[in-house]
Amino acid sequence: MKKTFGLLIISAFLMSACVTSKKYNEAVSQQKKCAEDLALANTKNQELSTSVNDMDNELKKLRADHKKLVDDTTLLSVNVNETYEKYNKLKEDYEIMQNNLNTQLSGNKSDLSKTLTDLQKTQINLLEQENKLNAQESKLIAQKKELENLTKTLELKEAKLLELQSVLNKKDSAVNALKNKISEALLGYENNGLTIVKKNGKVYVSLDEKLLFASASYTISTLGEEALKKLSKVLETNADINVMIEGHTDDIPYKGVGQLKDNWDLSVMRATSVVKILLQGSSIDPKRIIAAGRSNYAPVDASKTKEARTKNRRTEIILTPKLDELFKMLESN
Repeated sequence: MKKTFGLLIISAFLMSACVTSKKYNEAVSQQKKCAEDLALANTKNQELSTSVNDMDNELKKLRADHKKLVDDTTLLSVNVNETYEKYNKLKEDYEIMQNNLNTQLSGNKSDLSKTLTDLQKTQINLLEQENKLNAQESKLIAQKKELENLTKTLELKEAKLLELQSVLNKKDSAVNALKNKISEALLGYENNGLTIVKKNGKVYVSLDEKLLFASASYTISTLGEEALKKLSKVLETNADINVMIEGHTDDIPYKGVGQLKDNWDLSVMRATSVVKILLQGSSIDPKRIIAAGRSNYAPVDASKTKEARTKNRRTEIILTPKLDELFKMLESN
């Protein structure tokens, strides 16, 4: 009988170890996927920033080229008008000389010869001015065509930039509205172990360790669960928001037992615990959520004081509007 009882205890212990090992392996696998997803998100954000900057720089250059072309066309139009005036004046002079010539045909031969010479010079000058006028008119027509094309390009670029700015403004408004909803839902928790800030187009909900966990534990407290359930209700009604859960520890090495070996393991398991509470009994799509552990490598206060370490032991829930519309616009551009 004692032997049988002993075998039962050993079997129970082995089953427990297997379950813990399975949870740990799942957490490690999820952490790897989170790291890949985070790297992809960072790459997309970098591409977005670069594309917006490139578009803005291109628009500035187009505006400068457009202004120069307008100035050149205006100057050329002035020159054409001046050339027309000179041409018309020469034409009048030529007609006067022609009349004088007709008058003097029966007069003094010396005066006639001078008049013929002046008339010939005027004809040559008139021809030169006519050629110059034709060349300027051709150049003006080509430049007006170029100006028309550049104006159309500039208008298209400005419209695209306005469209992009409109989407960015919509995203910014959505972030502000989301922050207000979360503040209303978590009224009473804010500044009592929980802070909500808007930063870099995202909403950061930071929860102190004391609100969620006992020291060195990844089991969520009753008070922390209540706060997360209220946050979950807000996320349910905002399906276009992506959610990143980050676990953070202080810089004191964690020496755990069993499957939790160090600060990395603890931060990952805490992030995973938060995810499970948010999804429990919720309609939130799990595909929207990423769980990640940052260990002690992203402190809010790098000093080695007790107060700094308390601040650093936290869990951050980072809420980001989906940027699909922006990426589609940039790809089409």
